[in-house]
Amino acid sequence: MDIKIPEERVGVLVGPGGSMKRFIEEKTKTTIEIDSETGAISIASAEDPLQGLRVLDLVKAIGRGFSPERALALLDDEMLMLDVLDLSKMAGTKNDMERIKGRIIGKDGRSREIMERLSGAKVSVYGKTVAILGYAEQMRVARTAIEMLLDGAPHGNVYSFLEKKHQELAKEELRAQGLL
Repeated sequence: MDIKIPEERVGVLVGPGGSMKRFIEEKTKTTIEIDSETGAISIASAEDPLQGLRVLDLVKAIGRGFSPERALALLDDEMLMLDVLDLSKMAGTKNDMERIKGRIIGKDGRSREIMERLSGAKVSVYGKTVAILGYAEQMRVARTAIEMLLDGAPHGNVYSFLEKKHQELAKEELRAQGLL
């Protein structure tokens, strides 16, 4: 399996002295070949092809701006998923792109932080993309909130939506545990 990540993210994947790459290979029993010149990455899995796909998602998550620590959760929980939204179709100019990303991130990262706290998903805005890491329902809530912001909804309306969904998710969790 092959993937290409931004050259400036290759060092994050490799880690100090190759430690992160080695850790991923040992934990997943895969082989990762990295071309640091182009950002091309090749993943080979001798035993479990599904594990190869998990590593592919892990590499993609790191390439889309997640720290290795956050991205490694993909290996520990097979219900976690990664979704990447391409913002380039919505931005005609570089200024449009900065404005769009700024709406998602918010002042001092506040909007992204609120979105993560209330949806339960992790959000990374990097380059021309927004990546979401979480469970299916969490990702759906975070994606809807991002799309609302992209459509020009006021932040207050988006926070109200997130608060409502947060309460619904909490009730579902209590029901699942038999406490409600």
